[in-house]
Amino acid sequence: MCGWSSDMTPEPDADEVVRVAILDDHAVIVDGISSWIADHSPDLEVVIRTTQWLDLIRHPDFPVDLVLMDLQLGDTVSIESRIRACRAAGAIVVVVTAVDDDASRERCLAAGADAFVSKTLPVDAVVAAARRALRGERASRASGDRAGASQAGDAGPVVAAPPDAGLSAAERRAVELYVQGVSTADVAASMEVGYETAKTYLRRARDKYARVGRPAGRRSELIRRAAEDGMLE
Repeated sequence: MCGWSSDMTPEPDADEVVRVAILDDHAVIVDGISSWIADHSPDLEVVIRTTQWLDLIRHPDFPVDLVLMDLQLGDTVSIESRIRACRAAGAIVVVVTAVDDDASRERCLAAGADAFVSKTLPVDAVVAAARRALRGERASRASGDRAGASQAGDAGPVVAAPPDAGLSAAERRAVELYVQGVSTADVAASMEVGYETAKTYLRRARDKYARVGRPAGRRSELIRRAAEDGMLE
C-alpha cells in the first residue's frame, strides 16, 4: 500500500485545477490517496473515486485530466485496453502497482501509460510522478520505481448488461478501432475500406446506441459503450 507522507508542498504554478480519477480495487488505497491530495494539493481535484473500471468510464465526470490506475483489477478488461481507452479520452495515465517486473512495466508504457510507479512509495512520490506526466515528462521503458509484492483483486459486484445496440460486425470493428484513439481515416485504412464507408460505420453505430438509450455522440461516450460491450477486453 502507498505510504503516507506530509513533507511535500503543492506546486504553486498550476493555472487550472487538474481533474483526477483514482481507480484501484482496494478502497483504502482510493480513500488514502484522495485524502492526501485534498490535504496537500489544491491544484488537483479528485472527482472520481472507484474500485470498478465500468464505474470509472460511466461516471458523469469522465473523461478527466489524470487517471491514477491500478494494474490488476478483478475484471476481464486488460490493462492495455484500460490505458488506451483513457488516453483516447484525453487523460494522462499513471499506473500505480504492487506488481514489479519489467514485463508489466513494458506492457503499460507500450500501451500509452505516462508513468509506472510502485505502491511502496509514499503518496507524495506518486503525485510527483503524476505531475511530471502532466508536464509531458513521459516515463522511460528502461527504468522506473520497483515494487516487490503481488496484488490480487476481488471480483466486485456484478454489473447488469446494458441494452444490445445490435451493431453489425463491420460497425463493431470500426468502433473497436476508433476508441483506441485513431482517426476515422486510420479506421478506414485498417479495415481496408474507403473513408466515407468507415465514417458511415461509426455514424450507424452511434445511431444504434442512441436508439437503445445509450448516448455515443462523443468519443468519450463511445468509449463507455465499447467498454460496456466488451470491445476493450
